[in-house]
Amino acid sequence: MISPDIFRKVRQIEIRTKGLVQNLFGGEYQSAFKGRGMVFSEVREYQFGDDIRQIDWNVTARTGRPHIKVFEEEREQTLMLCVDISPSGFFGSHNQKKLDLLAELSAVLAFSAINNSDKVGLLLFSDRIEKVVPPRKGRKHGLRLIRELFTVKPEGKGTDVGGALAYVNKLLKRRSIVIVASDFQSPDFSRELKITNNKHDLVNIFIEDPLERELPDIGLLPLQDAETGDVIWLDSSSKKVRTEYKARRLRRKQELLKSFLRMRVDNVALETNESFVEPLMKFFESRARRY
Repeated sequence: MISPDIFRKVRQIEIRTKGLVQNLFGGEYQSAFKGRGMVFSEVREYQFGDDIRQIDWNVTARTGRPHIKVFEEEREQTLMLCVDISPSGFFGSHNQKKLDLLAELSAVLAFSAINNSDKVGLLLFSDRIEKVVPPRKGRKHGLRLIRELFTVKPEGKGTDVGGALAYVNKLLKRRSIVIVASDFQSPDFSRELKITNNKHDLVNIFIEDPLERELPDIGLLPLQDAETGDVIWLDSSSKKVRTEYKARRLRRKQELLKSFLRMRVDNVALETNESFVEPLMKFFESRARRY
């Protein structure tokens, strides 16, 4: 049974994202993620200027008048949301944790797809597959996906992006939209990333908290890895320590995003202290121009 607290969270996210989907992301989503190709629609009489290569010779012979085949874009698609719910997602130094941002972002993407009559599925992962909800349509299904984000308690302690991608590649038989939302604190997953990018329309969403990138000046500070439990002590009052920490985190982020670029994988970088609306809108608009 769903607790009142979880029900309230899901309802709040639905209300917050409904306006965004209707006013901002609905049309942008459709423009950014076009259909798989063209499907047959109807046969009609030939009109001046029509492509003669589309003439239907069987109907033309039967009626004695030239007819052509009309095709339209196959709009319906499948969106698979792969969301990292490992322990590092429960970290947040501002008003929201990384997982809170992931939940709201997932809701916007799910309801944008549902409004376009697409199917949406959900895969929750840590260093193992925690939960899989097969793709379906409808508002109730969208609400179930968001509810799962708050009710599934991860058993894994780490992050395995490669394992999640390998599972998706076996699960989805047809080309789909695959969105991976994570902080990507994972062992190497480049092989699985290449395979998924070849089979599907892949987008990576990189989530980061500002405190993960820059230490505050507050003296001796214990830092615990949320996934391994390891604790190290740093003297954050030292400018050298703060500078080296920031440089190391920045290098990791740059290397990660460069690897996505090198493999031609689309990506969006988000932070917990900022709204995801503008970065996501810019991403949709850039994709629409490219495709």
